[in-house]
This record gives sequence, C-alpha cells and structure tokens, in this order.
Amino acid sequence: MIISPGHLDDPRVIALLRLHLESMHVHSPPGTVHALDLSALKRPEVTFFTAWDGGELLGCGALRELSAGHGEIKSMRTAPAHVRKGVAAALVRHILEEASRRGYRRVSLETGSGDAFDGAIALYGKFGFVRGEAFGGYVATDFNQFFHLDLHATEAQPTLR
Repeated sequence: MIISPGHLDDPRVIALLRLHLESMHVHSPPGTVHALDLSALKRPEVTFFTAWDGGELLGCGALRELSAGHGEIKSMRTAPAHVRKGVAAALVRHILEEASRRGYRRVSLETGSGDAFDGAIALYGKFGFVRGEAFGGYVATDFNQFFHLDLHATEAQPTLR
C-alpha cells in the first residue's frame, strides 16, 4: 500500500468522496454533517491523502490544520471493496505521523453516533483517541461526538501496526 498526498482531480477519488458525503447524509440527522466537499479539501490548511495498491484506490483521509499545534482528521473513507483490510488504520497511522512531523501536540476529530459510526469509533480508540469536548467551532449535539489524542502522551507508546 502506498499513501500519498493529493489526487483530488482523479475520478476514482471524486467518486469515493461522493460516496462518503452521500453516506454521511444517509446516516446523519439534518444539519449534523461536517464532511468536507471537494472544494474544501483543496484549501491550503487541508492535506488530503489517498491510499493505493497499484492503480487501485483503497481509501482516503485528510489532516486539517486548526492551529500551529492542533490538527483534525477529516474525510476518512475506505473504498467498499477494501473495508476491514487495514486501510483505515494505515491512513490514521500516516496522518498521525504527519501530525507529529508538523509538531502538533493534539489531533482531534468529529464523528457521528450509531451503527454506521461504531467501526470508526473503535478504530480511533485503538489509536488512543478519547472522547472529549467540542472543538474548532463545532457545536455539540446529541448526535455528534468529539475525540482527541494528545500526541505527546503517545510518543512513548508503540505505534499500532
């Protein structure tokens, strides 16, 4: 698996992002979807990553800079044919390594509640993310959840493989 930045003009990536947005709207109450669209993923504070096996797209994820010491994981999605094959874990690991290289002290994320989000929440828990308060302008609702990882607290811990 190769993880690299970019590829936002690739039709396969655009299709996966469309699937991601559609799924978020199906599984989320109105007004609670915070997934980034294609134009938002092209903003300078966002670094978008794609995972590939040869020419096959496996998944994607992004790191948004909230401040000099704080990043946010966005747009995590595994291609349907590659779910539960370690793609999402590889992307999270890559994003956290990038956050560490940038000197971020904290990485956060927002996600939803319910069966459609349970797998993602379990994955983030394996990396040490803990539930916490809203951040970065989000407003807490009964549906959305917020998770945070203190990167300095995890430096001495082994990386999940």
